Amino acid sequence: MISLLLRLLRLLPFLVGGHRQLALENLALRQQLSVYKRTVTRPPLRRIDRLFWVGLARVWAGWKQSLVIVTPDTVLRWQRRRFREYWTQLSRRPTGGRPPIDPAIRALVRRMAAANPLWGAPRIHAELLKLGIDVCERTVSRLMPKRGIPPSQTWRTFLANHVRDLVALDFFTVPTVGFRLLFVLVVLAHHRRRVVHFNVTEHPTAQWAAQQIVDAFPDDSAPAYLLRDRDAVYGDTFRLRVKGMGIGEVLTAPQSPWQNPFAERLIGSIRRECLDHVVVLGERHLRRILTAYFAYYHRSRTHLSLEKNAPDGRHIELPSLGPVLSIPEVGGLHHRYIRRVA
Repeated sequence: MISLLLRLLRLLPFLVGGHRQLALENLALRQQLSVYKRTVTRPPLRRIDRLFWVGLARVWAGWKQSLVIVTPDTVLRWQRRRFREYWTQLSRRPTGGRPPIDPAIRALVRRMAAANPLWGAPRIHAELLKLGIDVCERTVSRLMPKRGIPPSQTWRTFLANHVRDLVALDFFTVPTVGFRLLFVLVVLAHHRRRVVHFNVTEHPTAQWAAQQIVDAFPDDSAPAYLLRDRDAVYGDTFRLRVKGMGIGEVLTAPQSPWQNPFAERLIGSIRRECLDHVVVLGERHLRRILTAYFAYYHRSRTHLSLEKNAPDGRHIELPSLGPVLSIPEVGGLHHRYIRRVA
């Protein structure tokens, strides 16, 4: 009631003047707006309504007295929000520029970099071009994972790369029935897993070991690399002889037999398949046993690493050749099976 009286007093000059019709219409609209405001606590406003009051506040000084639905602070907040939206729209990054990189290309670059640690961005970029993928070399460099230190090949990679030019050297001991301890030296060629030389002694020395290398590789047949451990028996005499033959020595880390896996596997096979089942009488007896075993090892024994073939190679004998014949090997510890021609 008091608000209505205040509005009447405010419109009194218009009622007694020449704007009576406009004043009555204004009064009717204000009364209806008052009723609406009492009914609806917070009426919903659209974007066009907010823009209207923001614009009206710029051109009309008395806009605050006529504002009823919302408070003046709300209109000012609308104006500040509109200002931020306007400059945010102007500051937004343009839609042009480089197209995004396909996720499949990202994954391919990372896979190439992980599988080829020696490759750089130019090499991977060249491979992508050969695959019909046209990307920038700088993009490839950005997609590659960061590397801390220069990559180093693993022992498995080193042995695989030098399998044809690498031989392994190792000693193992065999006790005799008379409680003597014999030392056996084996020289194994990694390619085809062939034992190129072996010998037995009771007192190994550097000079004796050097002579075994000469006997194993006569007439310029020396390999490119010799893989061995750091045993003290390989003294100065041995190293000078190996160097004079043009052989490069590759030394395993201390107490790391796994870095000479082929020779260690061979020694394990010799023990499991032969020496663990016999009593060695002496040096000559051991040499005879090992000669028989290595003959079986090269001609008959199959190897998983050789696709289940023997180092010397075995032909497939078809059933049409005849029945299967068993031939004893290594004193009957093993047998060789062939087909007998009918």
